[in-house]
Amino acid sequence: MARVAGVDLPREKRGEVAITYIYGIGRSTARRILNRANMDPNKRVKAWSEDEVGRIRDIIERELKVEGDLRREVSMNVKRLMDIGCYRGIRHQTRGVMIKKKPAAAAAPAAAAPAAAAPAPKKAGA
Repeated sequence: MARVAGVDLPREKRGEVAITYIYGIGRSTARRILNRANMDPNKRVKAWSEDEVGRIRDIIERELKVEGDLRREVSMNVKRLMDIGCYRGIRHQTRGVMIKKKPAAAAAPAAAAPAAAAPAPKKAGA
């Protein structure tokens, strides 16, 4: 079984698709990695030799930030946005509130019908 960047690659998949199981690698990056390693993107992972796996592992470790390092960097970027209080950071802070409101809104449609006919009193200063 091919293990690259701490991820076991699926043996029955094509190389181009199997490499995308690593966090931070998409299809175009997978194609570029396989081209640099001089490998056929259609070759199945089970047919890879140890030398080919080693070449892919070296390219990924040398040139890309993947898995744990990338996850850590992304979470630190989000934390920085939340700390400085910018709009994108506030959106991350309030994400849990939106999830909690949905079940409450779905539970009270019958009670909301009579209240919809009478206008709500306006608040002072609004």
